[in-house]
Amino acid sequence: MDQQVKHDVAELADGLGFILEIDGTRALDELTASVNSVCSRAEGHGTQSVVVLRLSSAPADRTWPGRVRIGEVNRWERAVRRLERLAAVTVAVSEGTCGGPALDLLLTVDFRIASPDSRLLLPVNDDHFWPGMAVYRLVGQLGAAQARRLVLWGHEITAAHAVSLGVVDEIGGDVEEALRAAVVMLGRLSGAEVAVRRRLLLEASSTSYEEAIGTHLAACDRELRRLGRAEGRQA
Repeated sequence: MDQQVKHDVAELADGLGFILEIDGTRALDELTASVNSVCSRAEGHGTQSVVVLRLSSAPADRTWPGRVRIGEVNRWERAVRRLERLAAVTVAVSEGTCGGPALDLLLTVDFRIASPDSRLLLPVNDDHFWPGMAVYRLVGQLGAAQARRLVLWGHEITAAHAVSLGVVDEIGGDVEEALRAAVVMLGRLSGAEVAVRRRLLLEASSTSYEEAIGTHLAACDRELRRLGRAEGRQA
């Protein structure tokens, strides 16, 4: 049954979008190229698409990103930001240890599934905390107080704790079945519409009312025009 579900997910991905497997043991430039590649394919696929990320890291290994150049880090962060702004629905499934690049990507997607044994690890590099953009996203999604506890004390985050924090949406006893259900459900949504909602959420905590009102009015105008077109078709 498990193999059949995997086959169904692959078929859905072929029809709706793409699957990207992220192995935290790979070199940083390879990971960056993989993320950019799936973004390019999704951008050329239209708005009704789903990008599925399968995330894994080396067991019990929190080292990230190793000895790399700052230019490589910049390219990685730009690729992650590109995924975060993608006009497609994004889903991630995390099994086992999720740290380093896997955690970076998990924090960008629209729907997040974790296996019961999954644990999130904040990254360290040569036993020193790695100050990447995962910290920025944690503060934006959890607030400074919750993020402070995680960042300063470096706790592991169990799947159950991640759900209670809102970092993960669902614990899947059968991860493949949970992924299949999520892809089917989310595949009906317009990636462009999800991207608008995502942008409004991302900007809400860091943008003043005066700066935000224009973006929200533009989104409202788009929705009103959609309603007008729908009423016109019914008439």
